[in-house]
Amino acid sequence: MGSSLSSICGINCCKVSANDDDCREAQEYQPLLGDRERHAVAALVKLFESKVSFYEGEALKSLTVLAHSDVHHLQLSAATAFNEISEYDVRPISPEALEPMLYLLQSAYIDVQHGASAALGNLASVVENKRLIVKMGGLEPLIRQMLSPNTSAQINSVGCITNLAADEENKLAIAKSGALVPLTRLARSKDQRVQRNATGALLNMTHRPELRLMLIEAGSVAVLVDLIASVDEETQYYAITALSNIAVDVGGRNVLWDSQPELIDMLVKALYRPLKIKIQSQIVLALRNLACDSRYQVQIVDSGGLDALLPLLQSSYTILITSTCACLRNLSIDSRNETPIICSGFLPELVDLIPQADEPDLQCHAISTVRNMAANSGQDKQAFIDSGLFDRVKIALTDSRTHPKVLCELAAALSVFALNDQLWRPIVELGFCKPLVQLTRCRDLEAEYNACLTLGTLASKGTAEVYDELVRLWRAPNGGIRGCLIKIMTLPEYANTNVRSIAVWLTKTLLGCVRADLVERIACDAQLVAAIEEIAKCKAVLSSSCSVASSTRFSSVIDDAKGKQVDAADGHIMAFIANGEHIVANGRDHEALRAGALACQAISLIDDFSSQQVAGK
Repeated sequence: MGSSLSSICGINCCKVSANDDDCREAQEYQPLLGDRERHAVAALVKLFESKVSFYEGEALKSLTVLAHSDVHHLQLSAATAFNEISEYDVRPISPEALEPMLYLLQSAYIDVQHGASAALGNLASVVENKRLIVKMGGLEPLIRQMLSPNTSAQINSVGCITNLAADEENKLAIAKSGALVPLTRLARSKDQRVQRNATGALLNMTHRPELRLMLIEAGSVAVLVDLIASVDEETQYYAITALSNIAVDVGGRNVLWDSQPELIDMLVKALYRPLKIKIQSQIVLALRNLACDSRYQVQIVDSGGLDALLPLLQSSYTILITSTCACLRNLSIDSRNETPIICSGFLPELVDLIPQADEPDLQCHAISTVRNMAANSGQDKQAFIDSGLFDRVKIALTDSRTHPKVLCELAAALSVFALNDQLWRPIVELGFCKPLVQLTRCRDLEAEYNACLTLGTLASKGTAEVYDELVRLWRAPNGGIRGCLIKIMTLPEYANTNVRSIAVWLTKTLLGCVRADLVERIACDAQLVAAIEEIAKCKAVLSSSCSVASSTRFSSVIDDAKGKQVDAADGHIMAFIANGEHIVANGRDHEALRAGALACQAISLIDDFSSQQVAGK
């Protein structure tokens, strides 16, 4: 089960320049120019005719003089110049170049403020400038502009804050500045440009858990949900993406569940509208994140979500297919959804995606979805066999292009299939044991673990065809099962002890089978026996340093092999109970104890076999 965070930093912000109405609102007369101001104007006229940088040197000095002038039209000229220059010359600037723009942002004239905020918005597309604007106190005047009743002021100021919020270092400062409440209010603006910029800013504030909590407290959730139905596609996209990010957290999902009962219906209905691919994909990603919660897993299916998702899985767009598979992966966790998913026609579609080696993420989601459904008990699994599942899995398993993470998913799926009374036989009959043995050499401990687990589960079935396969594969390919067991059981102490435990369990399972030739291969193999004995010694050493406790101290018991794993109430102590011995250990030593206990049982079986051999002679 997984959730995914969306990052949309390159938001297209709307902006406006100063207009004639703004100029007329300013004042009815202009004072006479001073000598410095006349000199600055004359210098700028010459400089505009040549290609020079206006962020430094004489040009910057002249613009700074105009910016600090008391004359309205000179301030406006400076703001307009900075705005126009920043349209084509966007690069990191110095504090000296930023200062006059921040000064203009606090001008008494609204058209001057517009030009300054537009220039800052352009420059805020550069990371260094984003941080410098915040560091030099640009947030406070921008927030004041946001609170202005003037629509143009709102557009530019919110657009600038949207760009500033795209930088990770600025997000917390923006949230603490008091910007979230006015941004939330402006996301309801009747002006589409203001609404789009405000929604984009809210989206950029959803990339950290503590900020998502602050957005919830600012009342942003209800606004974002309403904007799912926005007629402006960019606003709709930003709102859905922000909700998807909020749904990453358990707390966020709880708030959405408690306060937005119509959310799922709105998202599902939106999928039936003719939307851009990126919006459809984001809706599905939002459903996926929500489906990390068992309540939403059922509600999405009950709300007709499967009918809306099937056409997306059948589309020709990889991004849609992948996001749909990811959503189905979470929906399939709830056993109540297995039948609806199969009856809706998803199984053949998912199975056909498994061999697509060019799309490893897609493969992982498809395999995991099928595995989740196969793990659900009490359902007939014939549909899995009829879908061609095992043929597709074998193609992927034996394809040299298959990504290692896909191999891990395939091994995990096969370990689940091996537990099912209907699905384990195709694994043996279609020759999966050989690639499983090869998988134990793939250098990925998780894949090795699941491959060993599958082989051990098959061995526990106790059928002649399984034993025949294991005997055939004992030394080949690549050292066969024997080589796999020796390799894993002789891993250094710092290696993953879970894999060692499962290798010892496989060995013990084979020693307990009815096939004397298999038992003999282990009991008479000095290298294997030595590896088992070494693991058993580790258990004795660890046991001596661990305390003895009653199992009544522990909160839960999980049967595993012939021992029991017990989690202690405090979450830091674990116990292993085997052969009547109650051993308490910390989590680090627990798996070593478990492997050691299994090794002791294996040694006992080897001794029994040796005794029988002696008695037979």
